[in-house]
Amino acid sequence: MTVIGLVRHGITDWNTQWRAQGHTDIPLNEEGRRQAERLARRLLDESWDAVYSSDLIRALETARKAIEGRGIEIRTDIRLREVNLGQIEGTTEEDRVSKWGADWKKLDLGAEPRESVADRGVQALEEIATLHPGKRILVVSHGGLIGQTIRRLVPLGETFSFIGNTSVTLVRKAGDGTWACELFNCTKHLEQAEG
Repeated sequence: MTVIGLVRHGITDWNTQWRAQGHTDIPLNEEGRRQAERLARRLLDESWDAVYSSDLIRALETARKAIEGRGIEIRTDIRLREVNLGQIEGTTEEDRVSKWGADWKKLDLGAEPRESVADRGVQALEEIATLHPGKRILVVSHGGLIGQTIRRLVPLGETFSFIGNTSVTLVRKAGDGTWACELFNCTKHLEQAEG
């Protein structure tokens, strides 16, 4: 059985401003770095055989902090990037309504289709699982990519929710090729007091 730990990157200034990030390469802010440090403490007693990350700096910075001092190489994969949001990247909801009107979601503004996001996410995880059978693999990515990929691999129905910053989701691939979710969107490390 192969286990993949999916982690969303730490928070950025654009997250706090509710700006659409997509492929725009925004770094973690100070809070995001603290979240990544708490994630690292959480993962300290866990064994990981390999680490993959989106090539965008907010994910890569989170991955580096999460495994700091372990001597594990981080492999980047462009397929793990966030959803390409086209023309809305860098905008807030207010900006979008002002520029394109209240029905802006009905317009073709160049955003990547959800099906394409799920396709590349599933393809990446299937390939990672094939390369590391029976291992534990940490994958640091983005909320949109993780959400669409999980929806495709493990239908969670109405229990599906917003993917929190530095949340941990564990999925396992059985020998028969089926996927199951063992832990979803867990942020218990962010609730612990500084220490």
